[in-house]
Amino acid sequence: MRQRGMSADFRATGQTGILVAGEGIAIDAVVAYFIAGAAEALSPANDADHWDIIEGQGSLFHPSYAGVSMGLLHGAQPQWLVMCHEMDRPHMRHLPHQPMVQLDACVDANLRAAAVTCRDVKLAGFAINTSGAGEAQARDYCRRLSEQFGVPATDPVRFGIEEIACLLQEQG
Repeated sequence: MRQRGMSADFRATGQTGILVAGEGIAIDAVVAYFIAGAAEALSPANDADHWDIIEGQGSLFHPSYAGVSMGLLHGAQPQWLVMCHEMDRPHMRHLPHQPMVQLDACVDANLRAAAVTCRDVKLAGFAINTSGAGEAQARDYCRRLSEQFGVPATDPVRFGIEEIACLLQEQG
């Protein structure tokens, strides 16, 4: 986003993100009552054209992480969501008995939850972990997701985020 001339900061919410960014809040260490407030504190008032990219955690559908995910969504008050997903993951991490939720249901639930604090929240795209697939298969998967949802889908590590950044710059 910065390469496109956009004013943007990464706001870390996990230990690895903090290690990379040098600052942030380890949201899983925050008392549950204060998660939303901690997330809100990560993105202080700023210029109208400034972007705070708040690192997500877990999933609204994962029994172990849903509370943290919900607190982040409410506190961050996002105007845009980039949904993260692992291609062909059969079940929730560490829970082989817990199948993955359909992606359209996941997107809908996240948008509805985020709308509690930002009524006009929109889907900006998908960041897909395609590390288990070949390049052609990965590109095809991202293309199909993009066609299904009408937003960019990419593997940020393999293919970058140019399309998502472009959409945000145009719509922002």
